[in-house]
Amino acid sequence: MTSQAIPDPRPAARTVSSRIEAVDLARGLALIAMTTFHFGWDMEFFGYAPPGFASQPAMVWYARCIASSFLFLVGVSMVLAHGGTFRAGAFLKRLAMIGGAALAISVATWFATPDAFIFFGILHHIAVASVLGLLFLRMPWWLNYAAAALFILARMYLRTPLLDDPWWWWSGLSSINPRSNDYVPVFPFMAAVLAGMATTQLAARLGWLERLASVRLHGPVSRLLRFIGRHSLIYYLLHQPVMIGLIIAFQWVTGI
Repeated sequence: MTSQAIPDPRPAARTVSSRIEAVDLARGLALIAMTTFHFGWDMEFFGYAPPGFASQPAMVWYARCIASSFLFLVGVSMVLAHGGTFRAGAFLKRLAMIGGAALAISVATWFATPDAFIFFGILHHIAVASVLGLLFLRMPWWLNYAAAALFILARMYLRTPLLDDPWWWWSGLSSINPRSNDYVPVFPFMAAVLAGMATTQLAARLGWLERLASVRLHGPVSRLLRFIGRHSLIYYLLHQPVMIGLIIAFQWVTGI
């Protein structure tokens, strides 16, 4: 029997010569959606919306969809950045920036809203998911989809009082739902990151990344969204202080 080469099953992303503008635009759209949710939260906080406005089911699901879209794009970016060759320097620099920002958010919210401070929000999750994602970076796309499903199922069926201690709240497998203004636990939200990785890996195999990279978005709205998407961390850190400052200024000017 003659031997033959076995194709490498790992769906490493092909190198894309230019930045994919559509990814930046999608990230910008997610940031704008996040801003609209936080504006609703601010309206309730300052008494312009009725109590419970931001915690009604529709708003909760809106927030979950926004968080999932961010994390899906984290998975996309991981494969685009490191699917071919892992760039340790760039990875560690980005991880340090996100981790530092997450710590700053925790400290700030501890003083601002100590009864619901952010101990494991979207930035905390992105930092942890970036490290966990390395374990799946060379996995085949179909296995990453399967792993994503397992993260969702684990949240549905493996929650236990044994993990109710606050040290385990990051997992999402506690039997209680901790009070926090932004809670994005590993289970089930890591599923969105893995889905983003798997989708990008599959797109690379099918040659879709090259097509997507060739798309140019030059309209004024597109340019604005892409700019926001390219500077997502700065936008995230500044948008709430800016909105809160504007609301306070509005109150001071109008007396309402």
